[in-house]
Amino acid sequence: MRTLLMIPLCALLALPGMGKAAEPMGAEEFDSYTRGKTLFYGFDGTAYGVERYLPNRRVIWSFLDGRCQEGHWYQQADQICFLYEDRNDPQCWRFSLTPNGLSARFQNDPEATELYEAEDIGEEMICLGPDVGV
Repeated sequence: MRTLLMIPLCALLALPGMGKAAEPMGAEEFDSYTRGKTLFYGFDGTAYGVERYLPNRRVIWSFLDGRCQEGHWYQQADQICFLYEDRNDPQCWRFSLTPNGLSARFQNDPEATELYEAEDIGEEMICLGPDVGV
């Protein structure tokens, strides 16, 4: 799956205007854009993760390793913050809508991680069950 993401992500990152700052999305715009979708994200030309956006601002996140984390999101100032079941600290991002999809900058820090929405690659989000063993 990671190899399949490389081509669309590299093409996406090479498009003009991707580095320009856009207006941050508020809760209503973010919810309208994401609700009911499963979005794949890339970072620096490689696959980063996938998130499914459910009703009532609920989400399921995976780093593409089959382990999924349930959570929810809320708006705080100009950021969208996520709280996941395995963490007590919110993960806040500044989302902007570009001509090529979402752009997300971690905690609105110019030096921090910036993710880009990848094209629909026809892959499913895979969530494996809990670890089972003897």
